[in-house]
Amino acid sequence: MKACFMGLGYIGLPTAIIAAKHGIEVIGVDINPQVVEMTNQGKLHIVEPGLEAYLEEVISSGQMKAAVKPEVSEAYFMVVPTPFKGNHEPDISYVEAATRVVIPFLKVGDLFVIESTSPIGTTEMMTKLIFDRVIGGINPESTEKAIAFYSQFVQGKLHRTNSRTAELCKLTENSSRDVQIAFANELSLICDKAGINVWELIELANKHPRVNILQPGCGVGGHCI
Repeated sequence: MKACFMGLGYIGLPTAIIAAKHGIEVIGVDINPQVVEMTNQGKLHIVEPGLEAYLEEVISSGQMKAAVKPEVSEAYFMVVPTPFKGNHEPDISYVEAATRVVIPFLKVGDLFVIESTSPIGTTEMMTKLIFDRVIGGINPESTEKAIAFYSQFVQGKLHRTNSRTAELCKLTENSSRDVQIAFANELSLICDKAGINVWELIELANKHPRVNILQPGCGVGGHCI
């Protein structure tokens, strides 16, 4: 199987590399020529410890390559940013643009997946641009096709659902993580003022069976959260 990943950022590039490492022929597409050039040289343009060795391996073997335009494939993955507009409105223009680019390459029976964190209904909106059967999760057939693809390299359990539930699930996960990171960071500020070791505090609090406080960090960020 050949897969086309539209977007070689922090999600698209690692996913493409792992897919290629598991025997899937991969073409990674990005509008940034520098990203494409670095990828084809086996060099990471993102920070991900240990991943560059995998990239070098799949590039040198020919299992993966990068380009500024897609090629005919059997599976297409939209892994582009979905930032907010000025009034906290989600911007799905990148998803739509990437979708329009692959439309000339789509064939009946192909798999089309929106990996990007998207507002509820985005997948259905894209069906107006293409046709239903290539949209993962729109019907049982497309869901099974997506399950079959991911099962080639995902070791965890793959849960079946519909596109709207999947979209809201991802938004829920990101929102929950956002709140938890913010809470951990607030704890860190309080501990600094009180002379308390925040790491010890969190370790002790997490011993409670219903408590799971994340580690403090630099804050949340990125298009997903």
